[in-house]
Amino acid sequence: MTDTKVERLGEFRGNDLADLCDAAEVAIVAGGGFGWLQPPRRDVMEAYWRGTLLVPGRTVIVGRLDGVIAGAAQLVRPRPNAEAQSFAVQVSTFFMAPWARGHALAPAILEACEDVARREGFTVLNMDVRETQERAIQIFEESGYVRWGTHPKYERFAGEYIAGHYYMKDL
Repeated sequence: MTDTKVERLGEFRGNDLADLCDAAEVAIVAGGGFGWLQPPRRDVMEAYWRGTLLVPGRTVIVGRLDGVIAGAAQLVRPRPNAEAQSFAVQVSTFFMAPWARGHALAPAILEACEDVARREGFTVLNMDVRETQERAIQIFEESGYVRWGTHPKYERFAGEYIAGHYYMKDL
């Protein structure tokens, strides 16, 4: 039996940083790159993840499979001077390592993001995803997110544009 757990990551303990980098790298290679087309050098990836824990207004939620970080999402709050958008929060950098799929961790990470946002008084959660992320789109729609728009030139890969979809959910 596999053990799954979703939690807010406040600091790196043990192998957390290596696990997070490993999971992100295989997710990028599998096409879930959250901006990267190829995994960056390991020192760049490590610096990125270390930095996420230092950015004010950002929370990293991770999913663990048998104790190993297998996926993550970031909850990004609006800038302090963005009063008109102060009700909404963004989910970013949401991914799951291919080897960990099928254990309901991705929906659990998304639900944890929603729970944090609700506790903090946000009423809307926004996210975007490239059209090729079919399983992520399915999870969003099954979780009650509404697609409100599509950007035909959301990303570019190998000289070709890929569309992206924008989602929101009232909390």
